[in-house]
Amino acid sequence: MATTANATLPGGTESEDKNSGAVMLLLKLRTLIALIIVTAYFCIMAPNFISLGNLVIISKHVALTAFLAIGMTYVIVTGGIDLSVGSTVGLVGMISGLLITRGIPIPFMDATAYPNVFEVIGFGLLTGIFVGLINGLLITKFSVAPFIATLGTMYIARGAALLISNGETFPNLVGKADLGNTGFPILGSGTVLGVPVAVILMAIVALAAAYVAGRTPLGRQIYAIGGNERASLLSGVYVNRVKVIVYVISGFCAAIVGLIISSQLVASHPATGTSFEMNAIAAAVLGGTSLAGGRGTIGGTIIGAFVIGVLSDGLVMMGVSEFWQMVIKGLVIIAAVVLDQMQRKMAKR
Repeated sequence: MATTANATLPGGTESEDKNSGAVMLLLKLRTLIALIIVTAYFCIMAPNFISLGNLVIISKHVALTAFLAIGMTYVIVTGGIDLSVGSTVGLVGMISGLLITRGIPIPFMDATAYPNVFEVIGFGLLTGIFVGLINGLLITKFSVAPFIATLGTMYIARGAALLISNGETFPNLVGKADLGNTGFPILGSGTVLGVPVAVILMAIVALAAAYVAGRTPLGRQIYAIGGNERASLLSGVYVNRVKVIVYVISGFCAAIVGLIISSQLVASHPATGTSFEMNAIAAAVLGGTSLAGGRGTIGGTIIGAFVIGVLSDGLVMMGVSEFWQMVIKGLVIIAAVVLDQMQRKMAKR
């Protein structure tokens, strides 16, 4: 009997290991599986969902979420959060609109300088970088919790966006040929071989971000800080410097979105970007980024952005109320966090 029991035990253990391994594999692939299921569902329920025109629209929406989620992934992996990205989108859009329509008054001279489109884009990107730098310095130099620091800058950036135009919209951002500031709409509406410029930029940024995360010392340091900040500090990692860099990256990504949206709409509104930070966090979490820090991939985040984009556009095509859309997105985020916790517990066994 003892011999029989000993012979059965290894078999049972092996079977349990196989089952556990299968469950872990499903958990790791959960975002891709969710994307396939959601896409298949909307293809059945909304016949025009897979039309070329709709796919182009979805790809543009996904690109906007992906930009924000890429920066957010870096931040969350370090154990932080950035609530200011949506307001940064609005602020950058308003600054772009101001520069194109009103230019820069030259002090002590009765003249106004109108930046060209490349300079407008440069000013916009610098604005996002500046907001990210402020976030990073507040968190590292003044020991303000990331949630509070970015909550504060969220309100400041949104207020600044409103103050720029007193709450009004900057319309018709096409520029004027005689001022040399035309061409701005190309960023959001232009295509290269039929592919939207925004999607091409998203692919470039995603590949660069994935390379940094997986193949550079900075990437390893980001993950190390999220895994154990104290141990990283003792091992010689410049923790504060790395944290500032990830918030600057997040601000930079938000600035790209602000420029693209203003370019697409050919107008800037101070409320642009409201609640965008929620979609960015959702995409990162859906893609497997742990809110506890130390784990996440850019590839997973991009798939998460596709889930959010497909879900949003699919629900709109089916005529689902915006209120129900918010409920469904909330449930999806909660489910993603629950599954993430299940994966963490199984990995520790």
